[in-house]
Amino acid sequence: MEKILLQPVDWLIIGIFFLIVISIGWVASRTAGKSTSDFFLGGRAMPWWLLGISMVACTFSADTPNLVTGFVRENGVAKNWAWWAFLITGMVTVFIYARLWRKSNIMTDLEFYEIRYGGKLASFLRGFRAVYLGLFFNTLIMGSVTLAAIKIGGVMLGLPPWVVVVGASLVVVVYAALGGIKGVIWADFFQYSIAMFGAVYAAYVAVSQPEVGGLQALISNPAIQDKLSVLPDFSDASVWVPLILIPVAVQWWAVWYPGAEPGGGGYIAQRMLSAKNEKNAVGATLLFNFAHYALRPWPWIIVALASLVIYPDLAAIKAQFPHIDPEYLKDDIAYPVMLTKLGTGWIGLVVASIIAAYMSTIGTHLNWGSSYLVHDFYQRFVRPQASEKELVAMGRLSTVLLMVIAGALSLTLLDNATQAFNILLLSGAGSGAIYLLRWFWWRINALTEIVAMVVATLMAVVLVLFVDDSTMATGILDGFTVKLLLTVAVVTVAWLLTTLLTRPEDKKVLRRFYALTRPGGPGWQRVVAEAAAEGQPIDEGQGTAWQMPRQLLLVFVGAVVIYAALFAIGGFVYGNWAQGISLSLLSAGGTWLLFRLLAGLQLD
Repeated sequence: MEKILLQPVDWLIIGIFFLIVISIGWVASRTAGKSTSDFFLGGRAMPWWLLGISMVACTFSADTPNLVTGFVRENGVAKNWAWWAFLITGMVTVFIYARLWRKSNIMTDLEFYEIRYGGKLASFLRGFRAVYLGLFFNTLIMGSVTLAAIKIGGVMLGLPPWVVVVGASLVVVVYAALGGIKGVIWADFFQYSIAMFGAVYAAYVAVSQPEVGGLQALISNPAIQDKLSVLPDFSDASVWVPLILIPVAVQWWAVWYPGAEPGGGGYIAQRMLSAKNEKNAVGATLLFNFAHYALRPWPWIIVALASLVIYPDLAAIKAQFPHIDPEYLKDDIAYPVMLTKLGTGWIGLVVASIIAAYMSTIGTHLNWGSSYLVHDFYQRFVRPQASEKELVAMGRLSTVLLMVIAGALSLTLLDNATQAFNILLLSGAGSGAIYLLRWFWWRINALTEIVAMVVATLMAVVLVLFVDDSTMATGILDGFTVKLLLTVAVVTVAWLLTTLLTRPEDKKVLRRFYALTRPGGPGWQRVVAEAAAEGQPIDEGQGTAWQMPRQLLLVFVGAVVIYAALFAIGGFVYGNWAQGISLSLLSAGGTWLLFRLLAGLQLD
């Protein structure tokens, strides 16, 4: 494989980057070891701007630019609707669920099970999902991200996989184990700055190549005209139905997946629970969604479009990089290939930015997974009387363990992980609505979630392992999308019937949950009325009023603001100044309205 030889100045830049990150972890370690609240939640004192940047940093992984590049090269810019459509999920989390998570005052989202439900079933849910998500699911995700780092390290530096894994793992596990969530969040802030600068500079270098001739020459190049549209072809139902209609109409509320959970969860919930108060939780998630959807995509898209001019097909990449492993020769490899055109010094900085993107994601997953294993499994079921010092030590030990397992997976098993990921995706299908409704409908119980989990997993295993996608495909939908919709339908019917046919949670559990979170609304009227009738009122007008109409309006306005900003930037990139200016004005006006509406929302 043709490798790029870094000069001393490049290595110096990378070395300084590592030194700064380790220093952040060391400084944070002074307070991180005081308690599990400090180690996993930063003492619940983190400001909105820092948490928002951390959220967007941990979703800016080493494989994300590669993914976007593959989308653009294969199906054009419009293919990015595969993730742009999830903005709805984000806005619902911002304006409806962020304050509820912060009000719950729990340490992890899995602890929710034992405040919302009661008895052995609630305990089983918490313990099982702590191991399933914290260990198995989490290390599989980290292994996949590490696999992307292996690909980038191989293309750009000619490094063997084990060197990439060991080198990438050591620093991140040191600062994550030392500094806990506070070290991770401050490192995220530093790393995101480096990562975004590297992405923007990479786009600048890409359009400056002689074959490209500048941004406007790129946009007018005949070779990419069929890739430029930001909207799918609405005359072809097989394109726009799975790309926009299914995600907007079904997927955002029906499918559970870490990082895009309906109602928030996982490491997003962890950041919200780390906030100073409800206002900071809402502000953090709003900043995250704006940066994630509006600011981040275009540098990667520009690099992807430029790569089509320089390397119009995989054969062109293979010709210049003859030693690329055929296993890695796919369109997504065009991003690291384009980065090889950077000059001395700059390549060191951009390599550091890629390392930063990798480390911010891995650091978040290490602390998040460790919080599940320690707080929701070890402390809850193994050592309930463990001291804070012991729990922090277990947090650091589990951080190292998770990294070792993820590294081993990336080196051994993950070249055949497609089936595993399809099973994991389908195993959350149909359960998303539960995570939205369980805050607002008293009737949902622990058995609801268990049945949904079991039925979805069985459906996933059968459909992925025993039913070929081609047999499920229709004229409009591909086979996997049909499997997803089928699973959603079956699982939804199963959990609804379970909910209606089984006993509700004990009234003491329901009343305690309502008094703590005060979700309000018609879904709790029966519980509130019964408590009042028994002389045990749980809502005397002291809680937050039912604000759902205002919150839904905020969701709509927030989505308009961010989509307008996204496509305004696209207008300027494409040289369409009328589009850029008009959408910028729409986004600015929407932002003014958004904050006027937000000011009327009752938040602590």
